[in-house]
Amino acid sequence: MCSLLWSSIVMCVALQLLQLGIVHPSSSHIRITHLPGQPQVEFQQFSGYVNVDHRNQQALFFYFAEAEKDAASKPLVLWLNGGPGCSSLGVGAFSENGPFRPKGEGLIRNQFSWNREANMLYLETPIGVGFSYSSDTSAYEARDNLVFLKNWFIKFPEYRNRSLFIVGESYAGHYVPQLAELMLQFNKKEKLFNLKGIALGNPVLEFATDFNSRAEFFWSHGLISDTTYEVFTSVCNYSRYVREYYNGAVSPVCSSVMSQVSTETSRFVDKYDVTLDVCLSSVFSQTKVLNPQQVTETIDVCVEDETVNYLNRKDVQSALHARLVGVQRWSACSNVLDYELRDLEIPTITVVGKLVQEGIPVLVYSGDQDSVIPLTGSRTLVHKLAKKLGLKTTVPYRVWFEKQQVGGWTQVYGDILSFATIRGASHEAPFSQPERSLVLFKSFLEGRPMPQEF
Repeated sequence: MCSLLWSSIVMCVALQLLQLGIVHPSSSHIRITHLPGQPQVEFQQFSGYVNVDHRNQQALFFYFAEAEKDAASKPLVLWLNGGPGCSSLGVGAFSENGPFRPKGEGLIRNQFSWNREANMLYLETPIGVGFSYSSDTSAYEARDNLVFLKNWFIKFPEYRNRSLFIVGESYAGHYVPQLAELMLQFNKKEKLFNLKGIALGNPVLEFATDFNSRAEFFWSHGLISDTTYEVFTSVCNYSRYVREYYNGAVSPVCSSVMSQVSTETSRFVDKYDVTLDVCLSSVFSQTKVLNPQQVTETIDVCVEDETVNYLNRKDVQSALHARLVGVQRWSACSNVLDYELRDLEIPTITVVGKLVQEGIPVLVYSGDQDSVIPLTGSRTLVHKLAKKLGLKTTVPYRVWFEKQQVGGWTQVYGDILSFATIRGASHEAPFSQPERSLVLFKSFLEGRPMPQEF
């Protein structure tokens, strides 16, 4: 009960509002009052910086959209894009599953935004990506993301004990499991992270399996000929080509094979979605690591132009509490990270296995039109992991539904390790199939198998 003294009443009301998630006393200076061109919304938004070193020389930028309704009862989801070096703000939040999409001079609502089901936290990581900055040269450290979350909870203490999920795609197949493993290690000393599960979309989990599955995908979708498929799988596969590329000396045989593959697949086909038209005014790729040859693919149709233009506006940066440090313009993907092949070749499927053994539910999902990290490689890796861990199939391979249409296929092992495809989706599934991706996301959060009936 509140005291009748006025000062006590004020304090009591403030405490109740904090518990309800209505006010954020330590985060008021990073609250977004209104983004330029933004439609009216009822949920709160925040963005700004969190320092990740004791000298305050390194800071990661975040954008946080609370749930549309009942934010106090919804889980917290950390979203990470891949690359390495691509922005979770520009790619994830403004192109995929955030509440808005840039359009013209303003923003339009995304009716399938994931903040319908959760409080969504988008982190621009590693340091040097997007608005995140460092006063000195620094390579990616998973611990930066751990420190970020620890310090973020200081700004948002009401989320400290909230159910936490980590979701990411592409090279986040490295980021997410590594961060989750660090969280579990940290919790053994101090219980802080209420980690309830991770989800990985078209992820890089095991170099050779993921990359070499491209040949079959190209061939089965009619992108390359029988003859080229034969040499692509026998004379020079994709993992061999990437190794030679990073060693600075591509052999004549590999160069010839890849030249033929590139010619037949055509630069006018989006390798991240082989059914999607390309944007002729803007050529965009989520990563130069995954496609080290000259990149001419587009991740979607022209949304990059809108996003880049929007996030480089001074009024938008001011509203986001963002600033440019060491760069002249914000970009969707950065080459600030000089990743070596050994970083790419680290198999994180083993880390996923450790998480499952620790009782952390894992979902691996694939947009089935992505030729960059095809579903066949991911499905193979999940099946092998389940067999290695002795997990029995609890949901046999079957279709799942979104409304009255097949949304994809799924299989579950031991009620803790799941695989699912999203029918008709690209490398960035929430962009190309937003409604089906939202169905998958909701099932993941609720710990339920994908809908079996419509």
